[in-house]
Amino acid sequence: MVINQTSVIGKTLTLSVDSLVALGISVKKIFGPEHGFRGNASNGVEINSTIDEATHIPVISLYGNKHYKPTPDDLKGIDLMIFDIQDVGARFYTYLSTLQYVMEACAENNIELMILDRPNPNGFYVDGPVLDTAYRSFIGLNPIPVAHGLTIGEYAQMINGEGWLKNHVQCKLHIIKVANYKHSDVYKLPVNPSPNLNTDKSVILYPSVCLFEGTTLSLGRGTMFPFLQIGHPTLAGRYTYSFKPVSIAGMSEDPPQKDKVCYGIDLKGYNTGFIRENKALNLSWLIELYKAFPDKQHFFNAYFTKLAGTDKLQKQIEAGESEKEIRKTWEPALSHYKMIRKKYLLYP
Repeated sequence: MVINQTSVIGKTLTLSVDSLVALGISVKKIFGPEHGFRGNASNGVEINSTIDEATHIPVISLYGNKHYKPTPDDLKGIDLMIFDIQDVGARFYTYLSTLQYVMEACAENNIELMILDRPNPNGFYVDGPVLDTAYRSFIGLNPIPVAHGLTIGEYAQMINGEGWLKNHVQCKLHIIKVANYKHSDVYKLPVNPSPNLNTDKSVILYPSVCLFEGTTLSLGRGTMFPFLQIGHPTLAGRYTYSFKPVSIAGMSEDPPQKDKVCYGIDLKGYNTGFIRENKALNLSWLIELYKAFPDKQHFFNAYFTKLAGTDKLQKQIEAGESEKEIRKTWEPALSHYKMIRKKYLLYP
């Protein structure tokens, strides 16, 4: 099973592995993504393989030590792999890449992959620059936009259908659909999908705000409101709102701008209904804070291009282009993606 803390069922929020073990199903191995199987590791932290204390099942990390893909040894004696992880609908959320590597390993080792599908809380829209494959990385493997508008099951079908697995191998899929789900549904996650996405609001803002991970600014990691505040020490005098990132175990041990007072924007009161109504990412914060930032040469870092999936967005912001001008350049790739997406939809 490829699972984490979001792999829960029923009102009791029982982990799906605990439920299957209780039913007498022989679960041989657990594979954990970024943040670990129990979901309590900070972003980017190396995670080692272990034994789960509750079930005594071996847990293999698909994040630590660059071990992103199950090996033939990992898969020995396995008849069926189950993938059951909650996604949040953004291209740079690494569970999508974990899915792809698991599909590839299953295809190469002739193992069926069963996906227990879950709603996409950002499934109500498709937006953003489509990834240029020259900038492929673990935070974006395929030519899809930032907000991809698919469930995990739909995305798995797209990976197969578009021939995105190595050597165009096909993974044998069995998708258990979500009953009565529509992409327009409002879906509140029963469990935090990762330590720093700890509110419904941060989940909806994540596709827009995560681009700041590619800048020198703090996104509120190291506070209890990550992705809901953005700032930097040098913006004192330009903004009155302030916050101070500190080390928080299991959330963010070494956050950007640690122990410094940051000044900037407070998004805790932002009405996320605007994103739902406009069905669009909000680029205005990125444009505004770049304009306000005194040391423009050091605003962006090398990570920004990987997050954006293109080298154009940084250049456009530096050139002072408006959101409207930037959006125009996302076409025709965005409309082309929307046409491809239609082929793989399981839900209206």
